[in-house]
Amino acid sequence: MQRTYKFRLYPSIEQTKKLQNNLKVCKWVYNKMIDYSKNKSVSRNDLNYFLTELKEQEPWLYSYHSKMLQMISTQIDGAQKALERLRKNGYKTGSLKFAKYEECGSFTYNQSGFKIEEGFLHLSKIGKTRIILHRSIPENVQIKQIMVSKSKSGKWHACVTCDVDTALPKIRFLNSVGLDVGIKNLAYDSDGFATPNPLNLKKLLKPLTRAQRNISRRSIGSQNRKKAVKFYQIVHERIKNRRKDFLHKLSTHYAKKYDVIFVERLAKSNMVKNHKLARNILDSGWGIFTNMLDYKCVLVEVPARNTTVDCSRCGNKVSKSLAVRTHRCDACGLVLDRDHNAAINILKRGLGIFNIKLPQELREVTPVKIPKGSMKQENTTGR
Repeated sequence: MQRTYKFRLYPSIEQTKKLQNNLKVCKWVYNKMIDYSKNKSVSRNDLNYFLTELKEQEPWLYSYHSKMLQMISTQIDGAQKALERLRKNGYKTGSLKFAKYEECGSFTYNQSGFKIEEGFLHLSKIGKTRIILHRSIPENVQIKQIMVSKSKSGKWHACVTCDVDTALPKIRFLNSVGLDVGIKNLAYDSDGFATPNPLNLKKLLKPLTRAQRNISRRSIGSQNRKKAVKFYQIVHERIKNRRKDFLHKLSTHYAKKYDVIFVERLAKSNMVKNHKLARNILDSGWGIFTNMLDYKCVLVEVPARNTTVDCSRCGNKVSKSLAVRTHRCDACGLVLDRDHNAAINILKRGLGIFNIKLPQELREVTPVKIPKGSMKQENTTGR
């Protein structure tokens, strides 16, 4: 299987100019290929032939790494195939558009032109760049490609893709858990542990509002406006980094503890139409969290219908609004947190897909409240 490692780059001033120039060249070649393939379908080989003719017309292109320029044709070919699949599925799509400078933030060295040794990354036509290897790459692995990217705040990173031999572990379905994601608690599992939602955007909303206000007060095209925009991008990147760090740690905790994780199949695009909850839903990062679980462990999605309404003990339907945070069943007398009740229902539905029944001792659910100690324990793990 392939594994990608992301490392921070610290180029010198001269190397930064070369990296920046590579982004400009990639954008220019991309737009030339888009213009060539406009209103017609071309293959990847046709784009490579066009690249050869373009090099003959523009000899200065030979001073750039050839594999880097060829990966642009691969990118366009993949985008065209994605559009064709969307058209077959009934979606209305247009043609590929020209790229602006801000939209081209990475370039790829594939198969050759790179080397990593002694804390430095050697790139063809660029030179030796300092790289921080915060985690070790396994020995005797083949590096397939390296993608160099620039964030909007001006930081450079290298994504190293390797072929890694891994042995798949044995999966025990009895060592599984149901997860209910929400706004108040980001994750509430069927074992009764709750992880409070940090809501990183809400915490940094004042600096973000102040940065937006500073942008609106600056004149368009001025240097002060560019500085204000850069600070605004830094605040957004800080929010993104905090969110990803928290979700990575939480997903790793569940992936190490359980073999199979069951979650709801949520229609997030419909849920964000509620303008009172849209910002908190997007700030929670439910989709990012499930994607992380998907490649870290065995993730199974179950239908989300009535997981909160059904009683996890007797199956009786107990209707409740979003303001009601406690599940109270009049039929069996079960009283527990609504998210805990939903997590148990998710676990039962997931095991029912594989015709596996819960052990007898796990079927009985005692009335509990949100335990403060368990929340602190889970929060320490995800910090």
